[in-house]
Amino acid sequence: MAAITIKDLYTLDETEAKPLLEGYTYPWEALPHIKEFILKLGETLSPDEYDKRGEDVWIHKTAKVFDSAYIGGPCIIGADTEVRQCAFIRGSALVGKGCVVGNSTELKNVILFNKVQVPHYNYVGDSILGFKSHMGAGSITSNVKSDKRLVVVHNEGSDIETGLKKFGAMLGDNVEVGCNSVLNPGTVIGKCSNVYPTSCVRGVIPADSIHKNNGEVIKKRDMD
Repeated sequence: MAAITIKDLYTLDETEAKPLLEGYTYPWEALPHIKEFILKLGETLSPDEYDKRGEDVWIHKTAKVFDSAYIGGPCIIGADTEVRQCAFIRGSALVGKGCVVGNSTELKNVILFNKVQVPHYNYVGDSILGFKSHMGAGSITSNVKSDKRLVVVHNEGSDIETGLKKFGAMLGDNVEVGCNSVLNPGTVIGKCSNVYPTSCVRGVIPADSIHKNNGEVIKKRDMD
């Protein structure tokens, strides 16, 4: 089976959520606890570094937030991050340093590690995106199954019950998702993997792999 634990997927030093994630084996186990963690973390942030705007929203003084962006609490926006025009952050969003939250991008109950880019028309809900991961224009995480049943992670013939009704995608460090792709509920993509544009992805994609838009998955070394 592909390696899908927190230790396998993420560099924890690249997120303020490290204390939260260290308490779990699989990353989706942290999803129900993001809101509470942000509220506690926010109260510890220095007012010399962060501005508190409205209720439970902390924005680093070096972050650039356009006037037309909506940010609902609880939310933390890290240093040097850019939140562009008409972004819609619905709350329970921990956005790291040097990130891009683009025009008309919607976030809800997420952790974005440092230098994550969701720059154009993305929906990211109930998901965790690792260091330097990138979602191409129009790519989204689908976080609820059409039959509304609890999400199961399918990992090479082995099913892991999550107990969650809402679970988008877990992207490891340096993952690249192509434009207009859909990551179905319970998708896990290993470090340094790529997804072709217009793909429909489900289950687990191992690290250092390429998911082609016909559903074929190959290891990058097989292309050498």
